[in-house]
Amino acid sequence: MNLNEEVEVLRNIPLFSKIEPARLKLLAFTSDRLTFQEGQDLCVQGEMGNDAFIIVEGACDVIISTPGGPIKVAEAHKYAFVGEIAILCDVPRTATVRARTKVTVLRITKELFFRMVLEFPQMGVEVMRELAARLERTNIQLREARTALAAAPR
Repeated sequence: MNLNEEVEVLRNIPLFSKIEPARLKLLAFTSDRLTFQEGQDLCVQGEMGNDAFIIVEGACDVIISTPGGPIKVAEAHKYAFVGEIAILCDVPRTATVRARTKVTVLRITKELFFRMVLEFPQMGVEVMRELAARLERTNIQLREARTALAAAPR
């Protein structure tokens, strides 16, 4: 994939869709292109994170560790932006992201990400929207799980 194709991938991500193409070209150029094989971890729950990933090709599972064992809580596909919570909040990774297939990503460092947010406030708004949508999905899943537990025979 060449630089122009990477710019097209970035344009398909809501977070970056309103950024002018010249800036997206800079983002694509300054990002690292990495490939992960099936079963490899992009990031691991509990580790500190200094980067986030945009999935260019392939699919990943988002897994959280629990006392009862690992639980797959989501899937991430082409155009997904993963690993950003650790860089936004300066907290350890909240989940493990594992390649389900061969995955190609653009790795964006924390410094580059914040520089882009400062230059393009709309990007910060899109980050908030995406995180709010994820929180809403999590709340729905929690409500459904509580309802199912309450209805289960004891």
